[in-house]
Formats: sequence, C-alpha cells, structure tokens
Amino acid sequence: MLARTQYREEPCKTALNQCKGMPFRWTLNPYMGCVHRCTYCYVRAYEKRADRAFDDTYGGSIRVKTNVAEVLRYEVRRRSWRRETVAIGAATDPYQPAEGQYKLTRSCLEVLAGAYTPFSLITRGPMVMRDIDVLQEAAQRAEVHISVSIPTLDMDVWRKTEPGTAPPHQRLKAIRKLTDAGIRAGVAIAPVLPGISDSPEQLEAVVRGAHDAGATGVWANVLHLRSGTREHFLGHLARDWPELLPRYREMYRTDAYLSEEAKAPILNRVAELKAAYDVTDHRRYTITPAPVAQQLSLLALAG
Repeated sequence: MLARTQYREEPCKTALNQCKGMPFRWTLNPYMGCVHRCTYCYVRAYEKRADRAFDDTYGGSIRVKTNVAEVLRYEVRRRSWRRETVAIGAATDPYQPAEGQYKLTRSCLEVLAGAYTPFSLITRGPMVMRDIDVLQEAAQRAEVHISVSIPTLDMDVWRKTEPGTAPPHQRLKAIRKLTDAGIRAGVAIAPVLPGISDSPEQLEAVVRGAHDAGATGVWANVLHLRSGTREHFLGHLARDWPELLPRYREMYRTDAYLSEEAKAPILNRVAELKAAYDVTDHRRYTITPAPVAQQLSLLALAG
C-alpha cells in the first residue's frame, strides 16, 4: 500500500487551525490525507466538500507539512496565545506510517511541551509508543490525554473496514505502554457500526481489553454518514455485508446521524460495561501537571 502512496513535501503557513462546533477550539494536523483508508472515515465528507478525492483514491496522496513544528513554535510564542487545549489528529492520523520517517508529530509534541500547552491526541497508530518520553515531559507541564481508537476487536470487521491500520491488539499494547508510563490513555470505540460491530459480545470484548490494558477511560460514538463518507461506506457495505444495505439506507435516510433513541442502546451498553469493568481515570496512575503558577513562572524564565 505504501508503494502506491505519493508523499508531497509542502510547507504550511499555519499550524494551528481554529474550529467551531467542536468540544475544542484548536486543531493540529502535521499531515493531510491518511493511508489508513478506513471505509467509514468522516474526513471523506470534508474532502468531497473541498472537491478532492473521497473515494478509494483517498489516501493515495499525503501532504507532509515539513515546517509545521517551526510554524507551531512561532504561534505558541505569541502574546495572544492562551495555552488552550490543542486537539491533534482530528482530520488525519498523526501516527500514520509517514511519521516514522518525518517525525513531525514528535517535533510538534516537543513544541507544545516546551510551551506548557495542554493537548489531546487521537490515533490508531501504535507508533505513539515511540514518543513516550516526550509525552511524559509534556504531561508534567500541562494536561495531556491520548485516545487510541479501537472500534472493534473482531478481526473480520477490522480487516474489512480499516484496511491500512495496525491490528487492534497492537493498539491495546500501546495503551498498556502509555499507562504504565503514567500517561492518561483511553480507548475510543468509534465508530460503532450498527449490525456489524455493536453486538453485546463485541462491545464487551473492547471494554474488557481496555480494562486489561490499563486504559484510563472509554468513550464511544456511533457511525455518522455525511455525503462523501456515505457513498463510499455504502459501496463497501454492498460488497461486504449486502444484507445490511437496506437497513442502513433506511437508518440514514433523512439524516447523517442516527437519532438519540437509535444510538441509546449502544451507548448505554458501553456505559454499563465501562462501569462493570471499572475503566476510569484513577489519578494515582497518571502524571500530575505542575501547578499553573509554577508553569507561568517557568515560561517567564524561558522567555
């Protein structure tokens, strides 16, 4: 797969992107495009809106923002920067294979740590283990939280829906390494696919795996299908689970999102499992950031 991927080394003008309608204000993505090629990826909808490839060719061209760490360093040193939480990986996985060569994500983490800036990061890439040293340093200075996306441990579902990702059990190993190092790291069961990965047994397998790996939390979300993602996902559904195609067309007939009533059984089941397995953030397992006053004092000394 990597042999068919084009990597475009292009500098960026901005590193931090401001967004609306999200639980965070700032996002950071060292790359654009993703070789994981997950069939349900919500980014396909944004790619279609931007008149870029959103079908099977998505992920065939990756933009590498070669100067992203330098630009980020300038942005977080501005007087106007309020050290708000930065969400890393909202649009593309920061630990896709290209990171092994370019190390842009690692460089950005070093910048954020140096600026005492809190951040969250979501990934499907076990390569996050490589940067435990930087994450530990960052967590001593500000709030840091890692979410490792593990929608399912069902190997058949994984192979059909996440063709370019590392096996889910490797991601559980990453959770164990991170939490053993004192870093807050939880599991994102997202997206849950109705009729495909939402059985009680499948959900329990993920929550049990999160517990056994020492995860500090679990959260879940159900598939949503905006235009761009919808066409691509339903095409793969017709190939892999054709018997479910009528059901999906009906469920997502009028809206990209399932109703709260339709999502409730899945999300309630995950909540019950989370409580049963006691998957929560026991603060004794995590690194505690320095008090804010101490952070500001050290920032002043750093100039």
